[in-house]
Amino acid sequence: MYVHECMIRHPLTKTASTTVPVHPLLAERWSPRGFDRAHELGDEALTALLEAARWAPSAQNSQPWRFLVTRRGEEAHGRLFAALAPGNRAWAGTASALILVAARTAGDDGSPQPWALYDTGQAVAALVTQAQADGLAVHQMGGFDTAAVGAEFGLGGTLTPVVVLAIGRRDGTADLPEPLAAREAAPRIRRPVSDLLLPARPGPERAAA
Repeated sequence: MYVHECMIRHPLTKTASTTVPVHPLLAERWSPRGFDRAHELGDEALTALLEAARWAPSAQNSQPWRFLVTRRGEEAHGRLFAALAPGNRAWAGTASALILVAARTAGDDGSPQPWALYDTGQAVAALVTQAQADGLAVHQMGGFDTAAVGAEFGLGGTLTPVVVLAIGRRDGTADLPEPLAAREAAPRIRRPVSDLLLPARPGPERAAA
């Protein structure tokens, strides 16, 4: 297994153990819950994240992703924080920013946009990779009240809430309650690649022959 040397230098750097080398931005990325409560996400750093997302690929260049940015201390931040599941509220308040990600799943005429969720996921992946390059950490949360944020921020019928991002600078000394503290220190695990591959079964005509 390939293990990046950073895993040895820093015990909280949970670098992926891979069968072949992958880019460090991918291998070293993980989703912490311990954030530096003193860190502030500046305008330039935020813009870099949004620019990375802006240039993600999308079907017919539809660019269906939308971002509601709230930084710690802002009134909107408190409203978004209140919509998080209790388990996420236990730690997410120390992150520098909470960003609600929504997908434009219907056009102006009400027609469905079938690839909107997939494309929005690609935009988030680009944002997360840029954050890793900039020394920031991102934890993506599906645990939030989608109906509440839709009503609270007036998303309407065309915008579907997808995920809330907690963004900031990781703090390996953050005091987390259990079982979150144990999860923070636990090694990262993934299924082997072989489990992810679908068999190329013969088509109906070949199977009949």
